[in-house]
Amino acid sequence: MDIRQLRQFLAVVDTGSFTKAAETLLVAQPSLSQTIKGLERELGVTLFHRIGRTVSLSEAGKELEGPARLVVRDLETAKAHVQGLRGLQSGRIQIAAMPSPSIEPLTTLMAAFARSHPQITFDLNGTFTVDETIEAVRYGRAEVGFLGGRDPLQINDLQVIQLADQPLMLAHNSEVSQYTDTESVSPESLSGTRLVVSHKGSLMRAYVDELIAAGIDIDIAAEVTHRTSILPLVKAGIGHAVLPASWQTLADAGQVRLHSITGAPSLHVSAIARQEGLTPAAARFLESARDLGS
Repeated sequence: MDIRQLRQFLAVVDTGSFTKAAETLLVAQPSLSQTIKGLERELGVTLFHRIGRTVSLSEAGKELEGPARLVVRDLETAKAHVQGLRGLQSGRIQIAAMPSPSIEPLTTLMAAFARSHPQITFDLNGTFTVDETIEAVRYGRAEVGFLGGRDPLQINDLQVIQLADQPLMLAHNSEVSQYTDTESVSPESLSGTRLVVSHKGSLMRAYVDELIAAGIDIDIAAEVTHRTSILPLVKAGIGHAVLPASWQTLADAGQVRLHSITGAPSLHVSAIARQEGLTPAAARFLESARDLGS
């Protein structure tokens, strides 16, 4: 097994197609297919289920994906450390981030880092749950993760940097809302309110479900997968929403306002990374996050 085989294996995983993987790697498709078949013969297992023009990972393929990503990542890290002797003149930082931490503090961190290191590029991929973000970092799909949950994150095998607490707030259209001049709202005052919510898995949705379970008469006006759709729907008057305080920066650009909710929980935002093996650029970026959290 060699690094070329692993890179081609991962290209097929990421594109879901031998044809697209070959195009991405600028190799002939028959050559790539032979490489994968050779890898399967060497391991004695089938790595992909081939269905027409599409492929999907077998159970053995799923077991190989994580270690393969770490091997490729470690090789890239070694190369980056050697290049890093010349300073941070180039490099790419791969980040996995949930929606609210992506707004803040990640925007502030990226902006400051880009000013100091304009040659470094970012590869930012969205995640929707804490577990998904942890898995992306743990198995090498990202070097740094930004995530948030009800409680401060505690995990032993990764670096964890506590960054900020973002209280949940009520986002509403000031032109059609009775909360226009209200500094704070009580959970009980949300009775009769229509809300735009995300699918289950976020703290915001969990809190709304808790209010409904407590007997507060809340109607779900819309349930959306992409949380970036929430503010436009609130602005359009579809309903209000419960969002972390970080969304205030986006709401300020329009007629949507955010008010605090009495007794609402906070989103505890953290940055995570592997304990070792970071590229110089990612290590420096993590230092910036640590400075922000201190």
